[in-house]
Amino acid sequence: MVAGDRVVGRKPSVQSESENQALIEVPHRHLIDRALGLLPERHQVLATPPQGSAIAPVQGDAGLPYLGRALHYMRWGPAEIMERYRRYGPVSLNTSLGVDRVLVAGPDAIDEVLGRRRRDFGQGWDYFIGPFFRRGLLLLEFDEHKFHRRIMQQAFTRDRLEAHLAALTPVVRASIGRWVPQGRNAERTVGLYPMLKELTLDIAGESFMGVDVGARRKQLIDAFVDCTHAGLAIIRHSVPGGNWRAGLRGRKVLEEYFTAMLPEKRRTVSPDFFSGLCHARSEDGGVFGDADVVNHMIFLIMAAHDTTTTTATAVAYYLGKHPEWQERVRAEVLAMDDRVRNAPPTIADLEGLRDLDLVVKESLRLMPPVPGFSRRAVRDTEIAGHYIPAGAPVDVAYQVNHLLPELWTRPEVFDPERFGEQRREDKSHRLAWLPFGAGAHKCIGMHFGTFEVKTMTAALVREYEWSIREKYRMPWGFTTIPFPRDGAPMMLRRRSAG
Repeated sequence: MVAGDRVVGRKPSVQSESENQALIEVPHRHLIDRALGLLPERHQVLATPPQGSAIAPVQGDAGLPYLGRALHYMRWGPAEIMERYRRYGPVSLNTSLGVDRVLVAGPDAIDEVLGRRRRDFGQGWDYFIGPFFRRGLLLLEFDEHKFHRRIMQQAFTRDRLEAHLAALTPVVRASIGRWVPQGRNAERTVGLYPMLKELTLDIAGESFMGVDVGARRKQLIDAFVDCTHAGLAIIRHSVPGGNWRAGLRGRKVLEEYFTAMLPEKRRTVSPDFFSGLCHARSEDGGVFGDADVVNHMIFLIMAAHDTTTTTATAVAYYLGKHPEWQERVRAEVLAMDDRVRNAPPTIADLEGLRDLDLVVKESLRLMPPVPGFSRRAVRDTEIAGHYIPAGAPVDVAYQVNHLLPELWTRPEVFDPERFGEQRREDKSHRLAWLPFGAGAHKCIGMHFGTFEVKTMTAALVREYEWSIREKYRMPWGFTTIPFPRDGAPMMLRRRSAG
């Protein structure tokens, strides 16, 4: 079969007890799932192609009035998208919150958006996060995006990343080391997701701002959470008690916080990202103004804060479900400790952790923290023979690529070795694995984020052992960024020294 070919009606290759079955096949056990599954289909066409055109219209199920299929996605996430891909093909209607959108999935159709026809599509994130992360790098496009990215890259050089890694390592080790009381075999059940969320804010304070956020930790966490959750607010107006209003309030808190720090960051040079943005200069002399620095800081910390938390949670979950991989990762981390002694590991040391690298990549395949991209057609165009009118929002659901049996052997199975040199299933198609995006908008912080996740995971396996009961399945919730609905409770047992 050619990579990317769709087999209509093909059932996913899931096993009845697969821990990832709910990512690929819509569940029907819970009353909520059954109720959503009983909703009648409302067939609808996006737009009629020009007269005489040979291309097809985009069509699909419009779902509920106004809500569309939003509730289905928030409940089922990738399984909902996989079902629509199998039913309607690589291009279909995706109505949500009163807006008719285009859903694009599968490697060949996505290649048209990101590759062959990329100049036909600008960014489409304004609808979701524009009011809260305005003029962040993700919300810029074409030449302006290229200009800002060229300057920002000066804050992400390897030398700066080495400095960030040296700073974050003691913060991570000290924080994770306090999660369980001292004493051999001491145990404690922690909500892993909220614990990691607080830790990533501590890291952000150290690496991004060069400050201890201290007493303002809760206020800043709440502000970031309010901004990210507002993107999928059902009521998209500033009304008392609404997520939209909370997001706008959170944006104001962050804006005031960073603006107050600007003068000092302009006066001094330090290794943190905030200072890097203040003093970054492109080869042709381009620099950021104060408003640019504040906008980029708010966006970068949001992007690093939530995506890293979700990824580290997924890694810990799979290591708990697969103790043999936990032991493999622990063995190579302890071997690295023996080599570096008491010094913090370097980038090269982390890059040498082969088994941990495989686990992180497989976790990103199964649960990418940003499971799709949003684009907007800037002119009339087409995707996979379907008519896309100018202005149409386009959702690029690349997580489908991560779960296709045409590209991956038994994609429902946690199998890190698929990324090993002998198999390299991620090379089955150049768009088979896209957790950091592709092209001009590829995540600028992908290396830093990976090092951060590896550092946190290394601290976890160094300090603790944990296992997750066989029948437990992470109850992922899906909004802008996936999160565990139950906070990811996990029993950690302190390891004995040596």
